[in-house]
Formats: sequence, structure tokens, C-alpha cells
Amino acid sequence: MAKARVLTPKSESFPDWYQDVIAKAELAENGPARGTMVIRPYGWAIWERMQAEVDRRIKDAGAQNAYFPLFIPESYLHKEAEHVEGFSPELAVVTHGGGKELEEPLVVRPTSETVINAYFSKWLQSYRDLPLLINQWANVVRWELRPRLFLRTTEFLWQEGHTCHASEADARDYALRILSEVYEQFMVDVLAIPVLTGAKTENERFAGADQTWTCEAMMGDGKALQMGTSHLLGQNFAKVFDTQFLTEAGEREYAWQTSWGVSTRMVGGLIMVHGDDAGLRLPPALAPVQVVVVVVRDEGGAGEKAEALAKQLKAAEIRTELDARDTPFGRRAVEWELKGVPVRIELGPRDIASGNAIVVRRDRAEKETTPLDGLPVRLPEVLDEIQQSLMQQAKDRQEHRTADVATVGEAVGAARTGFARMPWDGAGELEDKLNQEGVSVRCLRRTDGSVPLSSDEDDLVAVVARAY
Repeated sequence: MAKARVLTPKSESFPDWYQDVIAKAELAENGPARGTMVIRPYGWAIWERMQAEVDRRIKDAGAQNAYFPLFIPESYLHKEAEHVEGFSPELAVVTHGGGKELEEPLVVRPTSETVINAYFSKWLQSYRDLPLLINQWANVVRWELRPRLFLRTTEFLWQEGHTCHASEADARDYALRILSEVYEQFMVDVLAIPVLTGAKTENERFAGADQTWTCEAMMGDGKALQMGTSHLLGQNFAKVFDTQFLTEAGEREYAWQTSWGVSTRMVGGLIMVHGDDAGLRLPPALAPVQVVVVVVRDEGGAGEKAEALAKQLKAAEIRTELDARDTPFGRRAVEWELKGVPVRIELGPRDIASGNAIVVRRDRAEKETTPLDGLPVRLPEVLDEIQQSLMQQAKDRQEHRTADVATVGEAVGAARTGFARMPWDGAGELEDKLNQEGVSVRCLRRTDGSVPLSSDEDDLVAVVARAY
């Protein structure tokens, strides 16, 4: 009898495979209002791990966490013309409350530059208060026409950092520090996702920013996903909200600012970079459960030995779960594969009798018979190998599917399966032609692969792709 198909194969339909993984791995479901999502416990555990790792790096960069209101007076957004123009199509606006029409409509937070600046202008007095480094973890609402779980939802979760500095150079340096030391480091070291960092074109900049830098990753289908952005806001918001400080020379000056954020979109990226036809494949550095000990059949002391092993592994600070449920072993094995747990240890009466265990690595679905006694010592090394393996597989795919091209036609052709690199014309004509073909400039990089300070530098290379 043919084995029942659990997921749509990636090669058959990548979008259907993606939705299947989210459903079968019990990550999330669509909410009752269009474009919203319910994040289930396992999906939330993954997001919590992301939060913890990013939050630690943000605090290491000197920022402190705070919280600002969900509702923003509509007049705040109208103070910065480019900002409101950029967000107008996505705004959710509250006009009634308590059964009455509001004197002023309230915008449901799409981002917080405006409301935070209203308070920065109160808190910032002199150069001694700088740099002022604030971050908040919150939900935001942007009315989404084509929602897709984790990737584009009307309401999503994120962190947004907002800072004030004494000079443009200080602000730029901090925005780039967040890009490299927080976002890129986290995505590479924890998510095992290679990212390309670079500057956004003028057309792709955040509304109201002088410059935007981005982390772009290649998904399993060759498309690009913007994983996180960091913005140099200049003095644009400071001027409209009167965010000034007294310099050492006793003069009043507008603050130089940044903002930066990553969101639950990273969960979607994680799925699409590492997932296979059996489900998720989680890098051990992130996985809520790094090792699951599965009792194949509770006979011959297998249950007791599995419980003891799970305790040993937890004592060794390996995130471990014991699965001794009274359900068929095959069903449980498929479930743990779907959830992407890096290592599955199978213990049955035969294994106990031989003093061995079956170790299954999720990165390559290979079974290995291993002595039970050495497992607590051996597993940290195995987990590290899996982390490096997933990273290398993603890097190999990105390199294999990236082509150097010279024309728009060649770029469009390369973007059918991956990324293209081509010289940037600096004038925007190239970008317009690419956009007409459904392809976009994901970022601009220097020829040596480093991040430019602005999109106006000479001799830049454009990374071109189809994008989510």
C-alpha cells in the first residue's frame, strides 16, 4: 500500500507546501478577521526563542525596552508628509469609541516613529541625554490585500527600535551596527540563514527615511525575503516633532535618528529556507526542542531508560522532551519530523537489551545506532554539526542560484530560479524596467560585497530577484 502523503511536495507547489507545513506542524492558523493569525503554542515557542535572542543582542547594543500606545492620533501621521503618504493605503483608522464618534480619528499603530517622537521631544533636553536608545516589542496593523501566514498579515508582531543621536555620523553608525551586530549575526548564527546586507534604492526606502539598509535571504524557491531593515531617519521626524537638544556649545539642534525592526516574518523565512518535504528543519540554536526521546514500545525497561536519558540531557542544558505517549510510534515519528526537531532518539526493548539507541538527525534523515552511555557527551557535538549543516546547505543553494548578468533580460531570466547580480546604473531607469517584469532590486552592495553608506555611491552592484 502506498504511503499517505502528509505534505504537498515542494516541487509540485511551493505555496501549498508552505501552508501545509504551517498547518501540520501546528504553527499557526488564520484568525477570524481577514489577514489575522492565531499563533499556536509550537509556533509561539519558536517566536519566543527568536525574541529572546534578538532582545539580548539589542540590549548588548545599549538599547532599553519600553512600550508606546497602540492608538496614535491621526494628526501625528500627517505631520511628516512622506511618512503618511507611504502608509496611507495600509492604515486602519478608528472613528468611533464608546458608542460615540471620536473628535479625532485614531490610527492603529502601523509603526511608531510619530508617537515615539512626541515623547522624545519631552525627554530629550541636552547632549548629555544622547544617545537615546529605545526599543519596543509590540503588534502593528497594516491593512494587507493578499495575506499569507507569517509573511504578510494585517496584524503582526515585531520589535521596533527608535534612537536619537548628536550627529548624522553617530546615527548612521548605530543603524549599521544594528544591521550587522544584531540582525545579521542573529540570522546567520541562530537561524542558520545566510543573508545579503545592503542599501535599499530610493524607491524602496522606508517612508520618511534618508536611507534604508536591509537583510535579504533566498528562500527555497529562489525568491527573496526581506528579513529585517534598519533606517537612517536623518532629522526628518525630529523637525516636525521638535525633537531638539542643547549642544555642548549651548545651541539648540535637531536630533539625528534611526529606526529598525524585525518581525514574525522571520518565522516564514525559517520555514522556507530550511523546510523539506517532511516538514520543518529547525537549527538547534533556535529549536525549542533540540532533542526528543521517543519510547518505541514501553517494554523491557525502555520507558524508564528513556526518562532517565531525558533527565540527563536536560541536566546537560540540552532542550529535551520525552515522548512516551500511548499512540502508534510511526505517527509520533512523523509528527516530530514535521516539527523539525533536530535530533530524535528512539528507544525500544531491543535497544535497551543491546545498550544502544537509534539516533535520527533531522538535517539528513539518517538513522545511526549509538551507544546509550555516550549520548549526553556526544549530542552537543551532533547539534553543532546540524547547525553548520543547515547553514552550509542554505549557502550552497544561494551561491548556486545566483548569477552575474549584464542586461535586464538576463536578470529576469536568472530571477526565475534565484538571484541576479548586475551593475547599478544609479539613475533608476534599470529599476523601472525590472519592476515592469515583476522583478525588484533587493539591495545595493559594493563590488567587494560590503555595505554602502548610501545608495548614491559609485560602482554599486544591484541584487535582483522576485520577492515575497
